[in-house]
Amino acid sequence: MPADNQPVAIQTETLPKRVFGKTGVEVPILGLGTAPGGMGLPDTQAIDIIHAAIDSGITYMDTAPAYDRAQVQLGQVLLERRDDVFVVTKTLTESADEALRILENSLGELKTDHVDLTFVHSIGSLDVDAILAPDGALAGLREAQRRGWSRYIGITAHDRPENAIKVLEAEDIDAVMFALNYIDRHTYNFQGDPLRLAKEQNAAVAAMKAFGGAQGMKYELPVKSHMYNSGVRDHRSALRYALGLDGVSIAVVGMFSVEEVEENLAYVRSYKPMDPHEMEALEEKGRELADTWKDHFGPVK
Repeated sequence: MPADNQPVAIQTETLPKRVFGKTGVEVPILGLGTAPGGMGLPDTQAIDIIHAAIDSGITYMDTAPAYDRAQVQLGQVLLERRDDVFVVTKTLTESADEALRILENSLGELKTDHVDLTFVHSIGSLDVDAILAPDGALAGLREAQRRGWSRYIGITAHDRPENAIKVLEAEDIDAVMFALNYIDRHTYNFQGDPLRLAKEQNAAVAAMKAFGGAQGMKYELPVKSHMYNSGVRDHRSALRYALGLDGVSIAVVGMFSVEEVEENLAYVRSYKPMDPHEMEALEEKGRELADTWKDHFGPVK
C-alpha cells in the first residue's frame, strides 16, 4: 500500500487530469459510478464496462455496498488491475464499529487490502451529531486509516446540505462528493456554503448527479438520466458546468453501457471551461425545471 499522502501513479494520458484536493493525487476529470452495473446489469456486462473505462483512462472507480453487486463486479477487475485505479467506497452508518465492519467486508468483496478513499455515505439520511461523536462513523474511518484500510476519508451528500456544512465546520476531512448540477442548484445549493467550506480546507471535491441522476434513484433497469427524461439532452453542457464549479476535481457518472462510456469520454476529451456568464445563463435555464424536480433527492432540511 502506498504511504500516506504520497501520490498514486494513475495512468490517464488520454484524459485531462486535476489534483484531487489535499490528497495530492492526480485523477481524470471523469470517474465511473458503478451503481448502474451493480444494480441493473449482469456481472459480465458490468465488468466489460469497468475494463473499457480503465482502458480509456477513467481510473477513478466509485462504488458502495448499497449498489448490490457492484463491489463484487469491481473486485473481479481489481484482481488484475488494482494498481491502475483509484478505488472509492462508502459506509452508510453513523457508528464507528459498524463503519469498520462495513469497510472490512467491502475489502473482501473488492479483493484488495485497502481502498484509496472511503466516504460516510449519504449523510443527509443520517444523524450528523452521531457521525461526529467519539464513537461515530468519522472516528471509525480514521481508525481505518490507521489500520491501512483506507488512505483518505470523507462524506457524500445528496440532500440536507446543512448536514454537510455541520461536518465541514467541525472536521478536517480529505474529500467530499456532492450532488452538483445547474438544476438542483436552486433546491439544494451544494454550490454554496458546502462547496465553499470544502474549498477552504482544500478537501477534494467530486461532483455527482451532474445529469440529475436516475429518476427516483432507481438503477434496476438501464435508464436515461433525469435531465434526459425531463427533455434536456445537452449532457455535454451539464458536465462542463459541474466541472467548472470552483474546487471540483472530477465528475463521477454512472454508466449503463460501453456506448455511454464512449459518449462521456468524448465530452471530457473536448472539455473547455465555461466562463462565468455561461454558467450563470445555464443556472437560469435550470430554475424552471427545478420547480418541477423539487426535492427529488430527499429533504432540503
